[in-house]
Amino acid sequence: MLSEEERREIEAEFSHYPTREALSIDAMKIVQKHRGWVSDEALDDIGALLGLSRSDLDGVATFYNLIFRKPVGKHVIYVCDSVSCWIMGGPRLGDHLTARLGTRFGETTAGGRFTLLPIVCLGACDHAPVMMIDDDLHRDMAPATTDAILDQYQ
Repeated sequence: MLSEEERREIEAEFSHYPTREALSIDAMKIVQKHRGWVSDEALDDIGALLGLSRSDLDGVATFYNLIFRKPVGKHVIYVCDSVSCWIMGGPRLGDHLTARLGTRFGETTAGGRFTLLPIVCLGACDHAPVMMIDDDLHRDMAPATTDAILDQYQ
């Protein structure tokens, strides 16, 4: 069941969209902000509020790669795997992160601190390679600077 706060935040967005259906991504993002991910039950509750089915919402959620349909770590690390980042050392950055975290892309560390995910582009090609932790963009990454950045996220 949606919390009162989640419902209130979703309903506050109604006036910004021509239909309730158009609010589906933002509604899922609101729930994810509060819970960390969007469960099947949450899709049912959002669907009841917006007049959509679980399968309608799941189709949107699985297309939009920033909606998490399973639990993730406390912090999500996105590593850009675009051509620019690849040329500028992205694979080396990815190798360093997987070794440091003891996990592979698409997985969460044993303690639940980090989830490591690839992402197509973070839009900072002029500062490649880049990664984003939660909403913080980190540019011009090198293995030597990565560890200090990770230590900032407890």
